[in-house]
Amino acid sequence: MTVSIKSARGATGILGIDFGTSNSAIAWASAQSTAQLIPLEGKALAMPTAVFYNAEEGSTHFGREAITHYLEGTEGRLMRSLKSLLGSPLLMETTVINNQLVNFSDIITTYLAELRKRAAQHLGAAPTHVVMGRPVHFVDDDAKRDAQAESSLRQAAEAVGFTDIAFQFEPIAAALDYEQRLTRETTVLVADIGGGTSDFTVVRLGPERMHQTNRADDVLATTGVHIGGTDFDQKLSLGQVMPLLGYGHLGPDTREVPNRVFFDLATWHLINWQYQPKAMAQAKALQTNYTDTRLHDRLMRVLTERFGHHMAHDVEAAKIRCSQTNSDTTIDLSYLDAHLAASLSTEDLNTHLSQLLANTVACARECVELAELKNGKPDAIYLTGGSSALRTFQEALQAEFAGVPLVEGDLFGGVASGLTRIF
Repeated sequence: MTVSIKSARGATGILGIDFGTSNSAIAWASAQSTAQLIPLEGKALAMPTAVFYNAEEGSTHFGREAITHYLEGTEGRLMRSLKSLLGSPLLMETTVINNQLVNFSDIITTYLAELRKRAAQHLGAAPTHVVMGRPVHFVDDDAKRDAQAESSLRQAAEAVGFTDIAFQFEPIAAALDYEQRLTRETTVLVADIGGGTSDFTVVRLGPERMHQTNRADDVLATTGVHIGGTDFDQKLSLGQVMPLLGYGHLGPDTREVPNRVFFDLATWHLINWQYQPKAMAQAKALQTNYTDTRLHDRLMRVLTERFGHHMAHDVEAAKIRCSQTNSDTTIDLSYLDAHLAASLSTEDLNTHLSQLLANTVACARECVELAELKNGKPDAIYLTGGSSALRTFQEALQAEFAGVPLVEGDLFGGVASGLTRIF
């Protein structure tokens, strides 16, 4: 996919929006300037893709502020992983928020409107021209649903006031940002590992190429798979936390407790559905399937107190700690039961994530093979997207592409910056 100059550039500049599953960022560039990331929360250049509807005050909050309100116990609804709903039938489903029916498409629109508002506050005027990032595949192996996902994102952008809208693959945008730092021609595998997708591009980059008008021939291959950080979180939650609520527990008839509720509670964008009356009634009825009813009590406490996102946040934080320190850690669950905690070790990361990582690396290998590089390897692998920092992923990538250097870019801002450059 390429972006034409006419469709992407406004009279004064171009806004790039990286609307991510877990975090979002925006950047601005005029025809005469390089890209500048726009601060979204204080000095922070990336903002969690989160919306909190405060039931106590009837107010709406975004990003870190949204998560803080939720974790502090403010009555309301937290919405996360909104991007995962694009291309899904759930997008047009409605939910009750502050006594009103709202569909999830409108929630995405609300978040994009806030991004545009914050850009306008920084720039002094509301931008109308935008390049939106998109994964190589919103939906794997379904071209119709993938097109619907992009169409839905376009409609949301139009609804908030953008009049000239273009799209660019996120890994290509990351490549354009990386190119600004190169001093010689390089063939690069860009690995963009976000919250919901993993995208790869093999591209020729270099100082002699960046000023060319048509760069289409420099994109040698693109691939993508619908695996990302939220999938890693789900696996870790199912492996280490959900057994404490009854996942895998054998009941009086020696059968496992029905597991759908645990999968949904471990999946960021499905958590809110478990607070619906029908889902609550189904969970309550599971008590007869438990031998140890204390586990069921914990499950019901999660649902009645709406601790689902709290647990998911704690699992994600533990994953990051374990990866960054390369040491074991614990997940404090004392808000469910006194002194309750789950462990998470580096071995757990490898065990629970091995298949997902193998599938992700296979997608990277496919991209390199499609590029038909002479020596079968790129000159470098450029990492972007928050989940690319996961130590186990980097180790798996290094094992597959031995001897190829890994270059860590701007994990949260590189795509947004690259979107302001025309490929």
